[in-house]
Amino acid sequence: MNSQGLWKERYILYIQEMQKYLRYIFNGHLVFVMVLVLGGLAYYYSDWVKTLDGDFPAELIMAVVLGILVTRSPINTFLKEPDTVFLLPLETKLKSYFKNSLILSWFMQGFLLLIMLIVFIPMYAKVTGASGKDFGFILLALLVMKYLNLAMRWLVLKYQDVSVSLWDSLIRFVLNGVLLYFVCSKAHILYVLVTIILMLALYLYYRNATRSLVLKWDRLVELENKRMTAFYRIANMFTDVPHLKGKVARRKWLDGLLAFIPYGEKSTYNYLYARTLLRSNDYVGLCFRLTVIGSFILVVFTNIWAHLIVTFLFLFMTALQLLPVWKVHEWKVWVSLYPLPAKMREAAVIKFISYFLLFEALVFSLTLLVKGEWMSTIAVLALGFIFILGFKGYATKKIKNF
Repeated sequence: MNSQGLWKERYILYIQEMQKYLRYIFNGHLVFVMVLVLGGLAYYYSDWVKTLDGDFPAELIMAVVLGILVTRSPINTFLKEPDTVFLLPLETKLKSYFKNSLILSWFMQGFLLLIMLIVFIPMYAKVTGASGKDFGFILLALLVMKYLNLAMRWLVLKYQDVSVSLWDSLIRFVLNGVLLYFVCSKAHILYVLVTIILMLALYLYYRNATRSLVLKWDRLVELENKRMTAFYRIANMFTDVPHLKGKVARRKWLDGLLAFIPYGEKSTYNYLYARTLLRSNDYVGLCFRLTVIGSFILVVFTNIWAHLIVTFLFLFMTALQLLPVWKVHEWKVWVSLYPLPAKMREAAVIKFISYFLLFEALVFSLTLLVKGEWMSTIAVLALGFIFILGFKGYATKKIKNF
């Protein structure tokens, strides 16, 4: 069997699949918003860096953030469910296939590490006075650590017990964080060498312990499906993704919110989409996660313009990710049989998405109020109402193009 040819075929199919959806994701509207937001954050970040002194824990922050990125090492295997039957007997002949997967994963994740290091350069240089040579050494250390982490992750995936992966991630995170802290703080070379020896010892332990173990194909396919599903969920904000399968949960504790919907014919779509939004993990969970993340970011920033940029960004992301709820019942015949005008369905969808956006804007405002940022509180609340009003017109046009 030609494992190199198989990997190349799978890689080409993967690139084609990504390109198919990326052209919808990076459309003109999103690029404009990204440029606006990134430009604003970069301006605020540069001003913030100027206020730092030598006591700021830049090394610790870099060690923690970069340590997480180095530890998290998913592997692009491109495996599919039929492979558990047709490729499993050929496992011994697929060494070059999986080696290519490790190398590709290393390149992709190494690029992300480079981007994060570039982000940290102004902060680190201001606090420590580091030179280009120092950043080159840190980048080299990151790339070597990333490959070693990917190799260990691959070996750990051979274990049947999933808890081994959790302990492995914790141990690697501690070692990665400590090593990066020593490197960034320019600690004595002895500390660096001891940490490297511990990491190599861990790798050798995994290699010897898994020498007689075989690959867990079901686990590999499951992880690959999760990785692609994460991408499809993002793409689903911009276009229809047939591969995406949503999950629902009963959430009985949220039933009290439905009591506010009056009983009657005019509330048919209101009730339907209220249930849909509250029970689907793709919507209610996503909204809460974005709200929590946005609130944490607002706590960190102190500039009113930064607060407005972050609020706009998170409201925009939430709106884009909630709009696909319109398509949830698109192919269900019984919804089309309702003796009700289509405008009522459209109004219900826009109404409940607006409720979610209002909830998010209120949480952001309360966060800033508790922090004592009065002007930012008023500005964010006003921006929330303006955004919701503008969103209604945008959503009406967007729904017609679904």
